[in-house]
Amino acid sequence: MSESKRISNLYQSIYNGNPWLEVTLADTLKDITAGQAYKKANPNLNTIWEIVNHLIQWRRNILKRVQGELIITPDHNYFVPVLDPSEAAWEQSLQNLAKSQEAWNAFFEDFDDADLAKIYANNNHTYYEHIHGIIQHDVYHLGQIVILKKML
Repeated sequence: MSESKRISNLYQSIYNGNPWLEVTLADTLKDITAGQAYKKANPNLNTIWEIVNHLIQWRRNILKRVQGELIITPDHNYFVPVLDPSEAAWEQSLQNLAKSQEAWNAFFEDFDDADLAKIYANNNHTYYEHIHGIIQHDVYHLGQIVILKKML
């Protein structure tokens, strides 16, 4: 099995597979309502919804990077307040997260393992580091979501 296929399987398992950490994004988020996702457990913490939107934007950012695009990350680091707390808007965020997973799955279908060594010019990190970094980023925030969900 190629390295990119192993990485793809790992990333997919964290989203909705059977990872060794025994929690996935899809399962953790599936029974959260818009009201729960929008609720601030503490004024100093992000909401579940803000974290989900943050994940989506970072997934898009890193995917564009490994597709050769130079990206400038905004000062807000993709943490922005949710303006529409409706169930429809929450469902749209969940669909956008699923679409970001589909985009990564499609990316890996044609990815050449030799490209893992490519360097992203804006920070001199390899594509390998970026791809593993976004997986680590998802797991980090998945842990936050699990804790916030318990606080609901």
